Amino acid sequence: LQLVESGGGLVQSGGSLRLSCAASGASLENYAIGWFRKAPGKEREGVSCISASIGPSNYLDSVKGRFTISRDNAENTVDLQMNNLTAEDTGVYYCAAVVGSLYRCYFRPASDSWGQGAQVTVSS
Repeated sequence: LQLVESGGGLVQSGGSLRLSCAASGASLENYAIGWFRKAPGKEREGVSCISASIGPSNYLDSVKGRFTISRDNAENTVDLQMNNLTAEDTGVYYCAAVVGSLYRCYFRPASDSWGQGAQVTVSS
């Protein structure tokens, strides 16, 4: 499974961005997928994940109510809609297959491989 992130950019505080995670070689519908971010000087952290198929999703507390993860099975993508962005959301965002099932997902990558990520910069 190879994943490619897109949709990052520069936005002012309070603005919105939509990230997309596209797959090649397999259907994302069969995988629990997570979005992670790494801010300068900080450890990588899980932001959101969605269970396989149409299962439930999880969110980091600081993004609840602002971020929404969703699947587009026709496009074979998992998207992250980010609203009301703040400077604390700045970082490189990565998507990855995560440990999970049809009904659960966890902020635990299923492998040690990461893509190039998408840079998100929020100016205050």
